[in-house]
Amino acid sequence: MNCDHGAARSIDRRTALAGAVALAGAAGLAACSSSSTSTSPATSGGGSGSSGSSGGGAVSLAKLDAIPVGKCVSAHLGEQPVIVSRPSATTAVCFSAICTHMGCTVAPAGTELHCPCHGSVYSATTGKVLGGPAPRPLPRIPVDVSNGEVVTKA
Repeated sequence: MNCDHGAARSIDRRTALAGAVALAGAAGLAACSSSSTSTSPATSGGGSGSSGSSGGGAVSLAKLDAIPVGKCVSAHLGEQPVIVSRPSATTAVCFSAICTHMGCTVAPAGTELHCPCHGSVYSATTGKVLGGPAPRPLPRIPVDVSNGEVVTKA
């Protein structure tokens, strides 16, 4: 019987930890969201995220002028959370927002990306690991800038 009680405490601790991590991640995303007007694919007018102006089935991720130079915003490519960054006035890059350590979603923090789970830190403009347990950079997603929109490459 003691095993059952120990398992119940373990599940309760995991549930509490998962809730705390989710709350921290949501707070980080909420703090970041004030720096951009919108990062949803709907900014291009299509509910599915298709960009009618870029053709070829490209998906609009963000408006370039909504991202300050040297910083980034959170967005989604379908169901996948991504980070869209603006290294210069005319360029944009995109990375998976999934931490390479344990798969948590990283959040923008100025010129860095922070993982709320284990403290990994990445460069917002290169995706390179700056600190923490992450073993490798964030995977890059090819994008172009077309008509002021950051779009996936078709």
